[in-house]
Amino acid sequence: MRIAMAGTGYVGLVTAVCLAHHGHEVTCVDIDENKIQTMRAGISPIYEEGLEELMAESAERLTYTTDYRSAYQNKDVIFIGVGTPEKKDGSANLDFIYAVCKQIAESVNQDTLVVVKSTVPIGTNDDVEKYLQDNVQGDYKISVASNPEFLSQGTAVRDTLHGERIVIGAETEEDKNTMLKVYENFGIPMLTMNRRSAEMVKYASNDFLALKISYINEIANLCESLHANIEDVTRGMGMDSRIGNKFLNAGIGYGGSCFPKDTKALHWLSVINDVELKTVKAAIEVNERQKIRLYEKARKMGFDFKGKKVAVLGLTFKPNTDDLRDAPSLDNIPLFLDNGANIYAYDPVGMKNFQRKYPTEINYCDTPEECLQDADICFIFTEWPQIKALPMEAFQTMKTTLVLDGRNCYCPKKMKDAGILYYSIGR
Repeated sequence: MRIAMAGTGYVGLVTAVCLAHHGHEVTCVDIDENKIQTMRAGISPIYEEGLEELMAESAERLTYTTDYRSAYQNKDVIFIGVGTPEKKDGSANLDFIYAVCKQIAESVNQDTLVVVKSTVPIGTNDDVEKYLQDNVQGDYKISVASNPEFLSQGTAVRDTLHGERIVIGAETEEDKNTMLKVYENFGIPMLTMNRRSAEMVKYASNDFLALKISYINEIANLCESLHANIEDVTRGMGMDSRIGNKFLNAGIGYGGSCFPKDTKALHWLSVINDVELKTVKAAIEVNERQKIRLYEKARKMGFDFKGKKVAVLGLTFKPNTDDLRDAPSLDNIPLFLDNGANIYAYDPVGMKNFQRKYPTEINYCDTPEECLQDADICFIFTEWPQIKALPMEAFQTMKTTLVLDGRNCYCPKKMKDAGILYYSIGR
């Protein structure tokens, strides 16, 4: 099929490349000319495992352009995969969605199915269809389907090609059949429903996982007070098939492009509809407090940050991505700086993005060992393999072997036996 993809971020580019992998002719559209040139050179603008290899493999079926008029013409399906960032009140900002819709309405020259893959509030697809039908410049039929994404950064290619389900929200049999044809070669179970249900599946899924993380973090905090071990607790919980063992890793909270904004967006939507989701509201509050738990622990211990070398291992919100959105490092480093700390940071792929926010205020290290040398305290914010593989000897080069681990990377007994003052979450 002839497909266009509006937006080349995590969702847009990964989806486009995977569609091309399965034989579709896909045109990727973005407003950033430098980004387009980068992709034309076979280079992915985002750090995502396996993506560049798949781009090369499917290169003959992929086109990259900023010319939206030609991109949206003669297309069977146009996907919208642009961002929907949160506003100050927690609601989703749909400006990018409607900017693309305006371009589509100006450009299409045949009947077209527009597919909203971006995460949008329930009812948005109805509004988008009305907008397109009211503004299309020509006697063309434009209909809209919902196709929410369920990919995780760091495993996005695998999640797209080998996902657990594909959710399709369509109001007509024709649109449903078109979407089934788009994904017929993926070999993944497909669920069809109306558009509003499909929109809700996305929010309900993400918010449930956020609830699970926040719940286990609160249990971990209680474990510390009661001298229980959260890892033993979660092992016992996870063997119950009704609970499962995923998203039960205690730590310093979730981040990234989905959970923070999706929980806030659904909470906002529930409030304006007089059906406040108190559990979702609680998850948001727990996560915000959890992010600075290690900083507060250090202050309660009497640690004085002023003039001290603070080693920070991990800047991204999770491993295998360069994404910093809502990463705990962004909550903690300003606090360290405000208290006069000299910060030395290491992250295998996130430092370039972090330098855009803090170009001179902190020191960036090529290795974790360099970061730890003569440090007064160490904070671990991301469980990168390079960090988890550090030998005990690396921490023994610190001036004071004080380690606060927000991702439970190491065995407490081994750290204690090595003479390291080690504090983790819930252990």
